[in-house]
Amino acid sequence: MSKPIEAGVEAQPDVDAGDFVHSIRVGWADCDPARIAYTGRIPYFALEAIDAWWQAHVGEDWFTMNVDRDLGTPFVHMSIDFSSPVTPRHRLDCVVRLIRLGESSIRFSVRGHQAGTLCFKGEFVEVFVAAAAHRKIAAPAEIRAKIAPLVRGQAG
Repeated sequence: MSKPIEAGVEAQPDVDAGDFVHSIRVGWADCDPARIAYTGRIPYFALEAIDAWWQAHVGEDWFTMNVDRDLGTPFVHMSIDFSSPVTPRHRLDCVVRLIRLGESSIRFSVRGHQAGTLCFKGEFVEVFVAAAAHRKIAAPAEIRAKIAPLVRGQAG
């Protein structure tokens, strides 16, 4: 379930009106014997939220862009800081914010919250490529026109 924050997602201290929030049900299978989400699931959750952001704001997810448009957006950077365990006890609200749009790159901030507690924050950078050739290209004009107004800067 994805929605802009105006749609009534539980208020978080670092979520602003207009932020995109993707809500994830964390399941038992996502967890390790310590009963918290496997470390490797955290980037997965963040990438799922970014993919939902693309669908909501551009009208296409990564699969559609790659297969139907020959437009890839592979990641060239990811960094994540952890602050509280992610568990199946509450939904994980991933707040996605576009913080930079370069000539051929795009940078997102993702912050994961459960029940009002910040669990992780990270930055994720993608580059635009011609998918089949895997050659860097400029962000397509029609996509740039849709997302440039969404650049908001870093979350507090």
